[in-house]
Amino acid sequence: MTAVQVPGVPRVDDGRLVSTNPATGVEAGRVPVATPADVERAVETARSAGQWWAGLGFAGRRARLLRWRTLLARRIEQLAELIHAEGGKPIADAVVEVLTAIEHIDWAARNAPRVLGHRRVRSRLILAEFSGHLEYQPYGVVGVIGPWNYPVFTPVGSAAYALAAGNAVVLKPSEYTPVVGQWLVDSFAEVVPERPVLTAVHGLGDVGAALCRSGVDKLAFTGSPRTARAVMTACAESLTPVLLEAGGKDAMIVDVDADLDAAAEAAVWGGLTNAGQTCIGIERIYVVDPVFDAFLARVVERAGRLTVGADDADIGPITMPAQLDVIRRHIDDALARGGRAVLGGADAVQPPYVRPTVLVDVPADADAVREETFGPTLVVDRVPDADAALARANALPYGLGGSVFGRRRAVAVARRLRSGMASVNSALTFAGMSTLPFGGVGESGFGRIHGEDGLREFARAKAITRRRARSLLPATTFDRTDADVARLVKVTKAVYGR
Repeated sequence: MTAVQVPGVPRVDDGRLVSTNPATGVEAGRVPVATPADVERAVETARSAGQWWAGLGFAGRRARLLRWRTLLARRIEQLAELIHAEGGKPIADAVVEVLTAIEHIDWAARNAPRVLGHRRVRSRLILAEFSGHLEYQPYGVVGVIGPWNYPVFTPVGSAAYALAAGNAVVLKPSEYTPVVGQWLVDSFAEVVPERPVLTAVHGLGDVGAALCRSGVDKLAFTGSPRTARAVMTACAESLTPVLLEAGGKDAMIVDVDADLDAAAEAAVWGGLTNAGQTCIGIERIYVVDPVFDAFLARVVERAGRLTVGADDADIGPITMPAQLDVIRRHIDDALARGGRAVLGGADAVQPPYVRPTVLVDVPADADAVREETFGPTLVVDRVPDADAALARANALPYGLGGSVFGRRRAVAVARRLRSGMASVNSALTFAGMSTLPFGGVGESGFGRIHGEDGLREFARAKAITRRRARSLLPATTFDRTDADVARLVKVTKAVYGR
C-alpha cells in the first residue's frame, strides 16, 4: 500500500526525499537522501575543492561570486516561483527574500579583501623592534544547516560570507525546502564548474547530525533552541566551533510620541509577513497607555485587510504542518487565561492557513507571550511608559531583534533592548542591511552573520610578528643584563607610571 503524504510533510520514498507544497500537496521535487557515508564523502570532497577555492584569492572568488549574484538576479522570478511552489510563500515575499540574498552576496564578495586581507598592526613599547601583521585564513569546510522559513536568504547569509572568506560549504537544507537548497547549489555550479565548492546533503534530522560529526571545520545553524542544543552537543564531541541562530520572540515598543500610522504598518508587516514565520518577526508589542487605543485600532484595521490563500494572497500557508498545533495552543491558552481576540481568535487556525490574529489582555506568563509562536499572531499589551515596556520586552530568555517607535527617546530605548539587533521607527530592516551583523543573545544563540563580523566569523585570525631591528629594551631573551632590566623599569615608569 502506498503511503498517503500529508501536504508539506517531507517523505522518503525509495531513497529520495519528496517535497510537496503545504497548501496544495503538489510535488515540488525529489532529492537523494544522504547516508552518513555520503555526508563524510561530501565533506572530504569539499575539503579538496576548498583548497582550490582558497587558492583563487580574493579577486578570483569575488569574480565568481559576482557571477552567481548576476545569475540569481536574472532568474529571480524562477527562484521566487520555486520558493512559492515548495514552501507556499507568496511570490512577492519570495522576490524580496531573493533580492535580499543577492545584496548580501554582492557585499560579501566586494568587501572580503578589505575586511579579511593582510594588514600591518602597530606594535607597542615592549616589542618596539618587531612589526605585527594580521590576516584571516579560511577554516576549510563550513557546514550550513538551513531553515525552511527563509530557504534562500538565511543559508546564503552564511554560505556567501563563508565562500567569500575562502571556505568550501556543505549545505544541509531543511527537509521542508530541499529543492530550493539544491537549486542554489546547482546555480552556483553553473558559474563555478571547476570544483564542487558548494554542495548539498539532504535528509531529515539524522543527516544534520551526521554533518555535525563529519569533520567540518565550523558549523552554522539556524533553527530552534532545542535543536541548537543538540547541534552544540554533537559538535562538542570534536570541538567543532558553531554559530547558532536559535529563533526569537521579538518585541516592539511604541512610545507616546510615535508616528502611530507608521508604527501600525510596521507592526503588521513585521509580525505577519511570511505568515508570521520569521525568526525576527514581531510577536509582542508594548504600547504606552496614552496611545494604546489609537495604535490598536490602526493595527486591527490594517491586519484585517490582509488576504489569506494559496495564490496572490498577502498571507500564505503555514509551511510546517506541525506548527499549526503550536499556533492553536498559543491562541487557546491566551483566551483561556483572560485574553481577548480583537481580530481572529479561536477559529483563526484553518489548516493549512492561519488568519491574522491580534490578542490583548494576555497574561505575561501565557504561552503566546513566552514561547515563539511562528504564526500570524500579535500580542499587544498596554504599559504605563517606555521603561515598563523595556522591562517586559527584556523579561524573556530570547534576545534576537526588536523594534522601537518614537521620537525623543527611541534610540536610547533601542540601546537598552536585550537583543543583538534593533530597528528604530521600522521593523526587520537590520536583516536586509548587508553592512550590519545579524545574530542574537541568550536563547537566541550566538555568533554573527552578515557585515564585517559575519566575514570574520568564517575565518581564523592569524597573528604574525617579524623582527625589524635590534632590541633596545631586550625583553624576550635570557641574555638580558641587570642594566637591561633597569632600563626596562625606567622606561616603563616614564611611559606608564604617571
